[in-house]
Amino acid sequence: MTPGPANSSIVDTSRPHPARVYDYLLGGKDNYPVDQELGERMPPVAKAGVAQNRAFMHRAAAWAARSGIDQFLDIGTGIPTRPNLHQIVQEINPAARIVYTDNDPIVLRHAEALLISTPQGATDYLDADVREPAKILGHARALLDFDRPVALSLIALMHFVPDEDDPYGITRTLLDALPAGSCLVLSHFTDDFLSVEQDKTEEYRSSGISLRPRTRSEVARFFDGLDLVDPGLVTAPRWHKDTPLPQDSGVTDSFHVGVARVPR
Repeated sequence: MTPGPANSSIVDTSRPHPARVYDYLLGGKDNYPVDQELGERMPPVAKAGVAQNRAFMHRAAAWAARSGIDQFLDIGTGIPTRPNLHQIVQEINPAARIVYTDNDPIVLRHAEALLISTPQGATDYLDADVREPAKILGHARALLDFDRPVALSLIALMHFVPDEDDPYGITRTLLDALPAGSCLVLSHFTDDFLSVEQDKTEEYRSSGISLRPRTRSEVARFFDGLDLVDPGLVTAPRWHKDTPLPQDSGVTDSFHVGVARVPR
């Protein structure tokens, strides 16, 4: 999800959109030639990176569900790709409740796929920008009980929020609304490990997409005041909790990821 005009219902096919480029790199079909063109200019590490990021989301969401959290607020949902977050967590706990949020009209068009819940649980979708945290929280409270732990999922999102939009303040506003025992699941693009040839940040920016890679220390700031869950802040392929360590693919890492608890 790239921050932009909230509640826009027009799909702009004149320039690439990060959700559609991400979909293309994952092998999806909900993208346009302009997205495919940018995706083709990306190095192999980009395709591997989005796959590693998606796999991290699967592992982290499943761990949160197994640890007893049954409420999820997923901001920057992206184009639905099975399994979606609710399918992962409701397989573990059929009563889990999930609120999805994105501001891309093409995601809105596919929102029905995000709303097929188990009979015991519930899902909801809100068309909103991450820079509208009060709006997101107000809507989420209609489905989620903020007196009980909630998992806040910010997957591959905050690197699209430039410094001038205060990404740390946005994250803090969201976290301050959550009770103790809640958790933050976050992944963030980094160029820490990329060679000059692999780093295509300027390709994205020249296509009209705001992209702000952050270093490990900059990503760590999102977790200030929280209790990081082992193994801490690591690259996407290195994060695992109660499952085996994923097999090393030998591909250069491009995401810092972590899960952290709101302290009691």
